[in-house]
Amino acid sequence: MKENTAETTAEVVAESINDTLGRDQRVEKHARNHILTAMGIGLFPLPIIDMVALVGVQLDMIRTISSEYSVPFRRDLGKSIITTLLGGFVPVALGGTLASLIKCIPLIGSTTGAVTMPVVAGASTYAIYKVFVQHFESGGTFLDMDPAKVKEYFAEQFNKGKKVASDLKSGGAATPSN
Repeated sequence: MKENTAETTAEVVAESINDTLGRDQRVEKHARNHILTAMGIGLFPLPIIDMVALVGVQLDMIRTISSEYSVPFRRDLGKSIITTLLGGFVPVALGGTLASLIKCIPLIGSTTGAVTMPVVAGASTYAIYKVFVQHFESGGTFLDMDPAKVKEYFAEQFNKGKKVASDLKSGGAATPSN
C-alpha cells in the first residue's frame, strides 16, 4: 500500500510541476504579446489617447495573468494599481506623458515620439507584468496588492524592460523572462 501511495504522490508532484511550467510559458507568451502591442500603441500619432490605450492593454494583460493564476480579476483595482504604479514612478509618468505630448510638435515631434514612446510603453508593460507575476506567485490577490510596497521592484523591472523593449523593437528575440 505504501508503494502505491508513493507512486500516486510522485505522479501528483510531476503533474503539478508540468502545470506550473506550462503556466509560466503561457504567461510569458501573453506578456510578450502585450508588450509588443503596447509598443505598437506607442506609435499612435494622437497624444494622450495612446496613454489611455496603453492602460487598456496593460489591464488586459493582468486579466490574462490573473486567470492563469486563478486569481479573480478586478478591473477597478487593476486600473487603480496600474495608474498608481505609473503615476508614482515620476520618470515613467513624465517620460510617458512627455513622449505622448511631444507628438504635437510638427515634424520632430512625431519622430521623437515614435522613437521614445514605444520603449516607454514596452518597458512599463514589462514592469507591470513582472510585478503581478511576483505578487500572484506569492499567493497575492488584487485585494492585497500594495503598489507602495512594489515601487522599487517596479523601477528595477522598468529599467530591465527598456532593454527588452529595445531588443524587441530592433527585431531581437528577447523574451519577457530576460
